[in-house]
Amino acid sequence: MKEKIAEIQSYLTGSNQRISILYVLSALFIGLNCYLIGRDTYWLLFLPIFLVILYYYFYSVDKILLLITFLTPLAINVTQFEFNVGVSIPTEPLMLGVLLLFVIKLFYTNSFDKKIWTHPMTIVIGLQLLWMLITSIMSDMPMVSFKHLLARLWFVVPFYVLCIPLFRKISNINLFVWLYTIPLIIVIGYTTYHHSLWGFNEEAGHWVMEPFYNDHTIYGAILAIFIPIFVGFILNKEAGKTSRFFSVVVLIILFVALALSFSRAAWLSLAFAIGVFFLVVSRIKFRWILFSTILFGLLFYLFSYEILDRLEKNRQGPSANFVEHIRSILNISTDNSNLERINRWQSALRMFNERPFFGYGPGTYQFEYAPFQRAREKTLISTNAGDKGNAHSEYIGPLAEQGFIGMILVLAVVATFILTALRVYKRSNQRHIKILSLSLMLALLTYFIHGIMNNFLDTDKASVPVWGFIAAIVALDLYSGNKEKSEL
Repeated sequence: MKEKIAEIQSYLTGSNQRISILYVLSALFIGLNCYLIGRDTYWLLFLPIFLVILYYYFYSVDKILLLITFLTPLAINVTQFEFNVGVSIPTEPLMLGVLLLFVIKLFYTNSFDKKIWTHPMTIVIGLQLLWMLITSIMSDMPMVSFKHLLARLWFVVPFYVLCIPLFRKISNINLFVWLYTIPLIIVIGYTTYHHSLWGFNEEAGHWVMEPFYNDHTIYGAILAIFIPIFVGFILNKEAGKTSRFFSVVVLIILFVALALSFSRAAWLSLAFAIGVFFLVVSRIKFRWILFSTILFGLLFYLFSYEILDRLEKNRQGPSANFVEHIRSILNISTDNSNLERINRWQSALRMFNERPFFGYGPGTYQFEYAPFQRAREKTLISTNAGDKGNAHSEYIGPLAEQGFIGMILVLAVVATFILTALRVYKRSNQRHIKILSLSLMLALLTYFIHGIMNNFLDTDKASVPVWGFIAAIVALDLYSGNKEKSEL
């Protein structure tokens, strides 16, 4: 009995000592903060937040991934003008921390699910990263290329590799979507309010989303990518009525915001996704789709002169009128945006002809393309300074920077996620899994169709949902067949 009492007294004494230490540390923290604030220094105020984040890095990295997802739409890009290199604050430093922790854990432990490493999607992405490493070594600007490769790693590792086990629970896929969407709605409110101050003018619609999104093209691409997801949420009858009601509200907000974005590429990408949806649910045989595609390409080639002649007569510029704005997509005679895009593509193709195998190095296009421009192809918005964007294509950009293998690997990524999603869709006998897999595939298709005319995978705004959705498709493929593992 005496030993028990002594044990309790010892515990209470230790507990009192720990409380005393806590009080002393708190007093020191408050006193030091007061001193620093008096000298207009505020960085110490963030120490508790830093310690909490550090704790979750080591004990629950999943929560860090979800935190980054929530912060991404609100993150602001800070550019170092000397090298024209930007970092998104606070998300990219947090992603870099996740990448470093992953490398350390991978070195000391071997507990990662081997099925993830051997999945075709992982193999294709791994080959793409390997080729980026090789072309970075051969790059004209190694510093730029290795920074580009590092940025790709801190996107892929957290939001592809680490999100696959996170998405074993399908509820986490839904949580991921909502955590990105809620702050996105805040940005939509900010954008719509500022746009209204300009009378919803078409030209103002190009920049009113700053500083959260650089321009209306990436803003429109992100709006389009989430529309199929929320359509899927609404069609999922297993979800609660409250969830489906809020999904309807969000879908309406996304459609209105997309219309006000005046992003023609985003509108077309969504229309394409709708077309693919009807092809899938109609169960049209793949051979007929392939035959139709070949026939369309052959007809375009045979009548290319007549088609280009007709396009050159189209002088419809961007407009607040929806129909006229759509018509302006085909204006290749007076529309500076379209003409500049063609100028960038032509420059990229000349760069490819110069170095067809290794290219000029990842991330170097904007610094290298100026000498490849032709005076007759330049527009009023052309520049030689490398400060106004890149090749404006997820396919032609890698062709110039990483050679023909670089472009083939991008196409391989697209083909692999489509085939994986369709496999899940056809294999599953659970309606909500079929809806989710199809929604994810259509969402990604909106991005990669948009990617013909723009490229944003070097930004956190696009990389978080794109790699996250690819991870979700792989997770469904690996785990949805086992009800116990997927915790449906």
